[in-house]
Amino acid sequence: MNAVPTSAGCATCSNATHTLNTALLPSIFNDAIGPVMRGPSSSHCAASVRIGRLARDLMGGDITSVLIEFDPNGSLATTHDGQGSDMGLCGGFLGWDATDARLVDSEKAIRAAGIEVDIRISDIQASHPNTYKITLRNDAGEHVLVANSTGGGMIEVIAIDGIPLHIDGDYHETLLVTHDDPDPIIKKLSSDPEWDEVILGGLGTPSIIQVKGQRFVPDSSLVDLDVAFENIFNLNPVLPISSRRDMTVPFITVDEMLTHLGKDENQGKALWELAVDYEAERGALERDEVLARMVAIVRLLKQSIKEGVAGTEFEDRILGFQCGKFNDMMNAGELLEGGMLNRMILYVTALMEVKSSMGIIVAAPTAGSCGTLPGTVLAAAEAMELTDEVAAKGMLVGGLIGIFIAAHSSFAAEVGGCQAETGSGAAMAAAALVDMAGGSVRQGLGAASMALQNCLGLICDPVANRVEVPCLGRNINGAANAFTSANVSLADFAEVIPLDEVIATHNDVGRNLPSSLRCTCLGGLSITRSAKAVEAALDLRGT
Repeated sequence: MNAVPTSAGCATCSNATHTLNTALLPSIFNDAIGPVMRGPSSSHCAASVRIGRLARDLMGGDITSVLIEFDPNGSLATTHDGQGSDMGLCGGFLGWDATDARLVDSEKAIRAAGIEVDIRISDIQASHPNTYKITLRNDAGEHVLVANSTGGGMIEVIAIDGIPLHIDGDYHETLLVTHDDPDPIIKKLSSDPEWDEVILGGLGTPSIIQVKGQRFVPDSSLVDLDVAFENIFNLNPVLPISSRRDMTVPFITVDEMLTHLGKDENQGKALWELAVDYEAERGALERDEVLARMVAIVRLLKQSIKEGVAGTEFEDRILGFQCGKFNDMMNAGELLEGGMLNRMILYVTALMEVKSSMGIIVAAPTAGSCGTLPGTVLAAAEAMELTDEVAAKGMLVGGLIGIFIAAHSSFAAEVGGCQAETGSGAAMAAAALVDMAGGSVRQGLGAASMALQNCLGLICDPVANRVEVPCLGRNINGAANAFTSANVSLADFAEVIPLDEVIATHNDVGRNLPSSLRCTCLGGLSITRSAKAVEAALDLRGT
């Protein structure tokens, strides 16, 4: 077992230049399969809901006005409206979650609640393309929260009231603000094993003592201290899988996983069982619970697909209901012979159309790529007459490949282009298909490697600031990529470049793409004459 540290940096990675892109050890249910949500973009909608909920907690649930600032050089300056950041933030300020059916009207609801919201593009010196600077006010005062959306609905708070700190939403966070000497507080709380971590934020005054735990610090723990607190904030966790003291995982690279597989007790395990090994240890879950959670996700996805095929409507979208005609033609034998692949196209399209109509989807790994992995897995399961449990095992395999990508690259199109979203989804789906077909661990990893190789350099250039075009086509192509990569890997075609090395290349290539091709709507198809005409028509429709 490898005790991989929860601080940034992969102490056990075979590539010395490799570092984890987050202070968290990724979780299948946090990072790769989830969140369950509504909206066009997980990095815009689900992440902003989570940021908004933390901002609400900072104000004790009492907000009278909000100033939201986006940096002109970041992605959000051009995408915050069309991709749902404003909608998600307003929902979060109201205390809603990412599945709330009222989200589509959250901006109206927040005005009805008497909360003034001002959105500005300002030079906030953001170091991340998805940075939110939020100034919140009520009758008691003002507080400023700065946070980043890091991809797939994951977030990080990086400062409160100008004091640097780090909050990922995986703990109950108690923030103790004082102008007094913080040492007595830190000494007392650090000596209590109940608190997972006690951190001092700020080198001057005031200080923030950040206490991470499985519950908030009670008043009784702060008695007998000659310390005056200016503020005490309690921020609830926003992720489904919490973190804890001395958290470890059995592996964090493919090479380490193969070493784990080589141990006597792990001989003969399939990829889905290795996924359970990882998530059970990461999340302190029983093995049966890991599978049961994924079965529940499979059943939710099946319902979303059913709704998509039956027909969806939503005014603010580019594409209408298309999968119904495809289904009719497929059933009538009027399409080119495609078998399982045609069913994958249908299910991918159904999920993408549900997403675009504000229905419930699962970001797997993101909302922009929500069709590739689930649509592929569920179509294959139906074609092969497999149970929901077997489909869930396939989704777990996809989640496992996602763990390696989350740890050593990114799912954020703003960081790595569409290769970070549908490219990752294709790799996850390819390995899932091999496992569902009874292939070996080696074949599953080979399929993931080939699928990801096929997507390197894929840009993100949404038309009219909506996550529909070319996103639908790229999700469909992701399914086809997964299907072909799985089949050739089952036939023992050589991937040549191991998956760990492909993921490292995925990270390098994505970060070297021009910012105009990374979900800013400043390049690619986004700026074509036709795209601008579509955008103008949608804007006119919304007035």
